[in-house]
Amino acid sequence: MREYFTVGERKMSYLDFGGEGEPLLALHGHFNEASAFAPLAAALAPRWRVIALDQRGHGESDRPTGYARDDYVADLLAFHRHLGLGAVPVLGHSLGGVNAYQFAARHPERVSRLIVEDIGAVVDCDLGFARGLPPTAPSREALVAALGGVGPYLECSFRRTDLGWAYSFDIDDAMTSEKALAGDHWADWLAVTCRTLLFRGVRSDMLDAGHAREMIARRGSSARLVEFEAGHVVHHDAPERFAAEVGAFLSEPS
Repeated sequence: MREYFTVGERKMSYLDFGGEGEPLLALHGHFNEASAFAPLAAALAPRWRVIALDQRGHGESDRPTGYARDDYVADLLAFHRHLGLGAVPVLGHSLGGVNAYQFAARHPERVSRLIVEDIGAVVDCDLGFARGLPPTAPSREALVAALGGVGPYLECSFRRTDLGWAYSFDIDDAMTSEKALAGDHWADWLAVTCRTLLFRGVRSDMLDAGHAREMIARRGSSARLVEFEAGHVVHHDAPERFAAEVGAFLSEPS
């Protein structure tokens, strides 16, 4: 079910996949939106109730004036308060992964467990990908074709517009957000106190094996790494195994 809340004068959208299970907050990456987690929500039901946010500038949420790190974290705090939840597990992919661990570091009382999918403590974004996106196409099929191999990863964000088929995000805004995401975030990663699961796709171009192992080593026993055959979007490339690992981690005793 799609729901809305406001942050200041901005409308924010989220998908509550429903059920009586315990809540799991999910945060998508750049070029995606909350609907990307529909397969995961189905796989984790009925034990877990996935609630996924359309992050600022994505999906049905309004475009903001900025994409600073603190702005994303403030959105998550407003989202958590709106839901009226206690400490809950939070899962984030890429952009959402950094947002998730920064939120966990700065608001530890609100996060019980953390799942970070294929993003590091140091982020170096490739803006060439965003610059190369075709802005519009005359049909959904034409947009998929124009995107080539990345089409299936972005399909959840397709929208029909007055100019043809485009995306639920603005390409220039996405590049601004990517620039703001880049940098050294070790302080936040190391400040996280809850148990953490880090995913890495072995074919990832965003998180290399050495950096992932350093992230775990520097966190000690509070974090562990899972790697398997996938690219950067692990939940898309290996949905069944991803869901199984997430479910097992969330079910482990505290």
